[in-house]
Amino acid sequence: VAKYLYDSGIAKKPVLRIETKSGVKECSVMTMCGKAYRITVDMGAAELAPALVPVKLDGDSVINKPVVIDGHEYYITCVSMGNPHGVIFLDEPVETFDLTKYGPALECHPAFPKKVNIEFVNVLSEKRLRMRVWERGSGVTLACGTGSCAALVAANLCGLAGREAEIELDGGTLLDRWDERTGRVLMTGPAAFVFNGEYEA
Repeated sequence: VAKYLYDSGIAKKPVLRIETKSGVKECSVMTMCGKAYRITVDMGAAELAPALVPVKLDGDSVINKPVVIDGHEYYITCVSMGNPHGVIFLDEPVETFDLTKYGPALECHPAFPKKVNIEFVNVLSEKRLRMRVWERGSGVTLACGTGSCAALVAANLCGLAGREAEIELDGGTLLDRWDERTGRVLMTGPAAFVFNGEYEA
């Protein structure tokens, strides 16, 4: 949306504020040859309180807590980025992990009263994560911006990454930073024109 507004001349500003259902997102536009090609979005503060995620597990936060699915125990870290996320770090490659088996079971786990997006993550280094996502109501998708932010926060809380890392998704790579002073997550990624069309009512 920020690229469209900028490139079309509707709002030719270096910083755009776009209202969404999860609050106003501030988008900083980087340009090349007069066109937006990269955008940094202030995704808001990461919420960890179980009532705000929401998740029905004990404690002031849910960091690396066990859940059992189909006889397998997984350790989950729960974060809200305006929508609920559960992040699971895997030893096996996410490319071969069966998201279609465990994703739906975790999405509808009784611990999540509003269901949950599940991020399955490999830690490649403290500055690079590999993530695949099962999105609630959608299934496996190529990318999830709020999910990448949740993955970074969870990796930091679990001592697996710093406060800035590249998140490698099936659909591309994002650079996320969890600001220590504000608690807000800044997400930077490419924006590309794909096609336009006309809709007839």
